[in-house]
Amino acid sequence: MSLDIVILAAGQGTRMRSALPKVLHPVAGKSMLGHVIDTARQLQPQSIQVVIGHGAETVRERLSADDLSFVVQAEQLGTGHAVAQALPQLSADTVLILYGDVPLIEVETLQRLLHQVNAEQLGLLTVQLADPTGYGRIVRDAAGTVQEIVEHKDASAAVRAIREGNTGILAVPGKRLADWLGRLSNSNAQGEYYLTDVIGMAVADGLVVATEQASDEMEVLGANDRIQLAQLERHYQYRAGRRLMAQGVTLIDPARFDQRGEVSVGRDVLIDINVILEGRVVIEDNVEIGPNCVIRNSTLRQGAVVKANSHLDGAELGQGADCGPFARLRPGSVLGAKAHVGNFVEMKNAVLGAGAKAGHLSYLGDAEIGARTNIGAGTITCNYDGANKFKTVMGEDVFIGSNSSLVAPLNLGAGATTGAGSTITQDVPADTLAVGRAKQRNIEGWQRPTKKK
Repeated sequence: MSLDIVILAAGQGTRMRSALPKVLHPVAGKSMLGHVIDTARQLQPQSIQVVIGHGAETVRERLSADDLSFVVQAEQLGTGHAVAQALPQLSADTVLILYGDVPLIEVETLQRLLHQVNAEQLGLLTVQLADPTGYGRIVRDAAGTVQEIVEHKDASAAVRAIREGNTGILAVPGKRLADWLGRLSNSNAQGEYYLTDVIGMAVADGLVVATEQASDEMEVLGANDRIQLAQLERHYQYRAGRRLMAQGVTLIDPARFDQRGEVSVGRDVLIDINVILEGRVVIEDNVEIGPNCVIRNSTLRQGAVVKANSHLDGAELGQGADCGPFARLRPGSVLGAKAHVGNFVEMKNAVLGAGAKAGHLSYLGDAEIGARTNIGAGTITCNYDGANKFKTVMGEDVFIGSNSSLVAPLNLGAGATTGAGSTITQDVPADTLAVGRAKQRNIEGWQRPTKKK
């Protein structure tokens, strides 16, 4: 059956106390609405309609895509009114209603819900709540058949005692939706057109209301303030940690781990506390990541080690390579097999060949460094003249003395050596020593300046 998805994302979110539209507030580095859209895409609908209102242009600018259609709800008159704005764009057999501030909804849950829908039956997602305050209640008859949903503010004491709550997520036969929305009334405590009233209409029309249960309350929790936003963040990270551990990752403390993107992992991976994985990260077997590391859009090959407090962005570590502690690898940084960079080494658009090493206190930018080359402490590749970038190329087995400045463009042949403290401005042939420093003079009888009274 064909599917249209409507995502309601027009609310202001006044309790967020923010200029940013509520649905754009992030969970795990992505907007809540972005999470919902990604989930919707996995259901392969024929269309995704996003109903926007407050901050409409900002939402459109941030999330515009070829497979999304945006519909503006100029006045926020309730959930039923919001869905009605998208009606002219809907033509599928089934319409699924989602919410832009409910980012943890699972694809599998929605698939189960959609399986309930046919021409004579709609699907309603419910949840069992320890404290259902604020939720619409699912009212059933003696046989357990759903009769209606009563909003909390309109509910009697007996109805408020019901713990089965409405999530708002609904899948309905497309041909019925226009009729039901056209019959909605705003005669209620809020003066709004409730989408939930569709349930009572469906029952009156002889349809069966089939229900599916969310796995837990957090899956269907919306964020109305920053406290709830933080709760969603931690639950997202809890789920992400469990998925990684099930694949063979040891998380020293799952409560102190954050995943903010797509992560692929091998087996026997160890991740210490306060590690953040962002963007697309690939981690192969037997990798170890020390505490307080940030790894973004990077690949760690088998047996690689990232030591404490290192920051990788757009980098690749080869098999058995290691970096840190306190290393920074910027985009385009590549460590070959068993290569090493140590504390306070920064790389950018630089390749360190197999077995090469830069132990400490160096900057390597726009460089190609051969296998087994040794970079002494305090080395700088001077790659920028204020307008243009230039490249430094080193062959295999080069030895760079400490505190060398290598002024690009520059080529150092295999086996070349630079003396400590040199400024190298010309190419160095293979197996040659280059010394670029002033000759030392010792001045006898020199008097240090003294402080004037």
